[in-house]
Amino acid sequence: MNINTSNNHDNGEQDQKGVSKKRYMPLLLINYTCLFLGSVSSSLLSKYYFNHKGSNKWVSTWVQSAGFPFLLLPVFLPYYLFQCTQRKPFTRFTPRILSLSIFIGLMLGLNNLLFSWGNSYLPVSTSALLLSSQLVFNLILSAIMVKQKITFTNLNCVILLTLSSILLALGSNHDKPQDLTPTKYMIGFVATIGAGLLFALYLPIMEMIYKKVYCYAMMIEMQLVMELSATILASVGMVWDGGFTEMRKESKEVFDKGEGVYWVTMITNVVTWQLCFMGTAGTVFLTCSLTEGCMTMTALLGMNVLGGVLVYREDFGGVKIVSTVMCGWGFCSYVYGMYVNNHMMKLLDDHKQNINPSIEMAQPQPQPHSDLHLGFGV
Repeated sequence: MNINTSNNHDNGEQDQKGVSKKRYMPLLLINYTCLFLGSVSSSLLSKYYFNHKGSNKWVSTWVQSAGFPFLLLPVFLPYYLFQCTQRKPFTRFTPRILSLSIFIGLMLGLNNLLFSWGNSYLPVSTSALLLSSQLVFNLILSAIMVKQKITFTNLNCVILLTLSSILLALGSNHDKPQDLTPTKYMIGFVATIGAGLLFALYLPIMEMIYKKVYCYAMMIEMQLVMELSATILASVGMVWDGGFTEMRKESKEVFDKGEGVYWVTMITNVVTWQLCFMGTAGTVFLTCSLTEGCMTMTALLGMNVLGGVLVYREDFGGVKIVSTVMCGWGFCSYVYGMYVNNHMMKLLDDHKQNINPSIEMAQPQPQPHSDLHLGFGV
């Protein structure tokens, strides 16, 4: 009886792995698309809010995570409505995972507040370039927390992005909006760097936690708890600062595009931020690589800079051009390093199989983390 049960379990596990491999590329493309659309749209919409006399930092913070109810659909519908999975929502969701999700959610809430402060004072293109510094912090923290090896190409990327941020800071006087004091501009500059640091800390922490995650559905459930925690933190700030009452007044009397446009901006911003965060979490989970998630975020910086210039007619002078080129150069160096590393690993695996194929076939093949955890569970 036990043998039959074990065989059935093994067959089910093999079926699940097969389905997982088929789901990998579609899920990865979906998450890349969410990350791309969410990152660009949310940055431009947040700046649109501040450009048209919106001024409440807590409102801007709150909309970044208030879209968490959208996650209830992929969490509960597959089991209760579509009945396409046997896994109940929050299965194996231990108290430890719950505590970690709440803690990381509060950290993301603080990150959202810092981003709002920075985005309220800085042009979109400048903010996007400064956020590229998260890769610098990310490589350092990854080396410490998850023992990631730093190669020449990684180090080259770190140096170029650091110099890019320094160059941008030196040329900030010409980029500063006329109605802002140097003190406020510097606050925005430091707040944006702080947001990049916190987000860089988030990525290696999530890589460590995802090793214990059972399936893709559990990742969504963790994201739901994290964004709920971030929303509670932002809501407390809104109540303390009178933000909920201020939203009605701001929409009618302050926002210069009218009340209707104000609420459309808020709702659209909620949706786009949700796409951004889900795309980020899904990319880190599916690729099972911290560096891949950072690489994708860095690739989107160019679109944010371009969007700031084309949509808001921001200045794109010599200093910003050089900073953008250095940022792109660092990103290309990072991509090349990843390509060389993957190519060498493939050659090494092929060499091992050619030396003793019989032993390789006899031994069970290790499965990558992403292939084991793509489905909604069985």
